[in-house]
Amino acid sequence: MTDLVNAASLPAPEPRFLFLRRLLKRKTVAFGVIVLVVFVLLALLAPWIAPYSPSKLSIVNRLKPPSELFWFGTDEFGRDVFSRTIYAGRLSLLVGAAVVALSAVIGVTLGLLAGFFRSLDTPIARLIDAMMAFPDILLAIALVAALGPSLVTVIVALSIVYAPRLARIVRASTLVIRELPYVEAAKSMGISTFHIMTRHVLRNLVSPILVQGTFLFASAMLAEAGLSFLGLGVSPEIPTWGTMIAAGRQYIGQADWMTYFPGFAIILSVLSLQLVGDGLRDMLDPRLRKDM
Repeated sequence: MTDLVNAASLPAPEPRFLFLRRLLKRKTVAFGVIVLVVFVLLALLAPWIAPYSPSKLSIVNRLKPPSELFWFGTDEFGRDVFSRTIYAGRLSLLVGAAVVALSAVIGVTLGLLAGFFRSLDTPIARLIDAMMAFPDILLAIALVAALGPSLVTVIVALSIVYAPRLARIVRASTLVIRELPYVEAAKSMGISTFHIMTRHVLRNLVSPILVQGTFLFASAMLAEAGLSFLGLGVSPEIPTWGTMIAAGRQYIGQADWMTYFPGFAIILSVLSLQLVGDGLRDMLDPRLRKDM
């Protein structure tokens, strides 16, 4: 009897920890979270973890295979591939986070305006459809070529490319939410439109925005690598996974490690984000939560 009383007096687990525990029960999601955390820690601690400077040249050590001295080998200029892979991850994560943040601002704003105001729905919806008619990578290449290759240009271009995805989701959800009784009640009480859009509509869109944000993060990292591979990314002096793979093309069969390790880094980082996004979608969607 005493044990039952003590168990009943224990505080219930907080909802956020319960949600996290249920999310990590899936092995695939737990794997994605672990890999993502490792990449983030490597990026943050790169100056202390990397054994060499990513730009240090050593012609004597040119094209050395992986060894105890050079874990991932060296490239055509004798630079340590392991150090360059870690530092390249910092830029990829930075681009992904910046693109998600900027595209969320653009996409959520356009989606809210199109879904809440009937007069703006048609022109904004047509703009979204027109932008989504172009393949993502081709539109990004065109924007970067027009604005000039740089880190800021890549972030802006990819944000413009991926913002319509968020805008479309937010618009569709807003069209439904604006007709709900509590929104009509808020309007009849004289509550300002801005307050209704931010407190009553936007609050109910956090889940789809969060899920879509993880997918956009992965897409942005992959697109940045593609642009760098084509020579349209950041300056060649800055290590990126795309430029490392592009440089290693000339030495396939002779120094395969130059392309293998940055390629594996791209695969693991994008895969981890996709797994986490799938888990969040299944947890936050009531229709899919029943099957978990």
